[in-house]
Parts: sequence; structure tokens; C-alpha cells
Amino acid sequence: MNDVRELLGRAVEGAGKPAFSAGAVYAKAARIRRRRRAAASAAVLAVVAAGAFTLPRTGGEESPAHTSVASSGPSASPTTSASAPASGKAERLAALLPADVGEIEEVSLLALIKNATPEQARTTYLGPLDGQYAFREDGGVGYLVLTLMDREALERKMGRPADPAEDLCARIGQEPARDDCVREVLPDGRTLTTWHDSMDYSGDDSVGWGPELVGRLTQSDGSQFLVRSSTGFEGSGTQGPLLTEPPLSRQQLKKLLTGPEVLPKG
Repeated sequence: MNDVRELLGRAVEGAGKPAFSAGAVYAKAARIRRRRRAAASAAVLAVVAAGAFTLPRTGGEESPAHTSVASSGPSASPTTSASAPASGKAERLAALLPADVGEIEEVSLLALIKNATPEQARTTYLGPLDGQYAFREDGGVGYLVLTLMDREALERKMGRPADPAEDLCARIGQEPARDDCVREVLPDGRTLTTWHDSMDYSGDDSVGWGPELVGRLTQSDGSQFLVRSSTGFEGSGTQGPLLTEPPLSRQQLKKLLTGPEVLPKG
């Protein structure tokens, strides 16, 4: 399953209206990966790659402001560019993370990589911290992509809701196994699964992605958090060299995903 595409899918604004698909960010990479995998796996990826999906429109549409925040707990103070006011999301995220993760900025990968306009990159989010963030540390730039999909959105896209009983670490058919996959059943019945993705493929893409730590938190109401902690990318739109490690560790992802701050109010 192409988890990158699931996380970077953007809202379809209306039938017939021109729009960028966030899946285009990885379109060439997906084709290369399909060629290198077994035929059964290729078929699965081809189905997933068949168009962008619509995110639930209950969290408000946002065009990310360029707000840089040094993570130092609740006292972190934002540094905002003159062109856009602070959204507050980067600041709220930074307050939940240790200081050593570096400076955090809310970004749009569509704008960076595909030169999308603010209108084209506008995305509807469900969770209060859903979004795409750049993490700057020691000269490198990595990314965190966080998306909450509710039961209805998953049923539209996958044909069924998320199921905490499903073992995402189990290999299905000829689909490649997830590397270093860890599945944890939480006391409240939710299931957190994390694994590493090397993003190791070759080709003439304008963008090459570094290794990532991927996570899914499957909830009992059929909703699911999707998160990617990426070491960054090289090529078109790059903001700096790759980080040596994903910006958030497995334990940091767990703490973030299981905290109340990422859940919609009410």
C-alpha cells in the first residue's frame, strides 16, 4: 500500500475544477516502485494510485503560514515571516516535543515540490495539528506529515473503516514486508503500528526521498492517524540536506499520536 500517497492526498475542491493532486509529489517514485515489486504488489499500488481522495471537511481549510518555532516546550516563541501571520500550529506542535528536535515550520510539500499556488495547495484537515511540517536541525531538513482520517473518509477510500484488530505487520501475499515493524495494542484498545521505509529506489525523478519512520494509530471508532517522520528529500524544491535520522523517533511518535492534543475537540 502506498502510504505516502495516503498522507499527502489533498481535498478535491469540486468536480471539474483544476487542482494539483498531492499524490503527484510521489507519482514517478510510485511507478518505479511498482516496476520493481512483484506483480501482485504492483496491482495493489496501481489501485491506490488511481486518483486523489477527498479529506473530511470538518476541520477547516488551511493554507499553511510559514512559521518557524524552536522546540523548547511551552515557552517556545514563534518567528514568523513578514508575508504570512503565524498559524499557531507549529508553535502548538513544538510545545509537545523535546527541544532537540530542532526548529519546526509548517509547510506545503505541494508548494515546495510542485510549485503549487496557495489556492492549489489549500487542504482540509480534520485534526487540530494535522499538516506538513519541516524540521531543521544541524543544517539538515526533515519532514513530519500528520493526517487524521475519520471512518467515513476511510470507507470512501478503502471500502472499509480502520480495524484495530488488523495486523499491519503481517505480510499479505507477495506484498513486501514492512521493515522493523512493531505493533502495539494500547490499554484503551487502539493499535499503534510503526515501521521503517527506506524509500530506496532509483530513477530520473526530480525528487529523491530519504528514509522514513511511518506510523498508523488505528482507533476503535474506525478512524486512523497516519504519520510519516521523514529524513527529507533532495532535488526540486529541497530546503536543505537530509537529516541523519527521522525528525521524530518511534517513542516520540507514540507520545504525539496518543496525546489528546492531536484529537478534534468535541
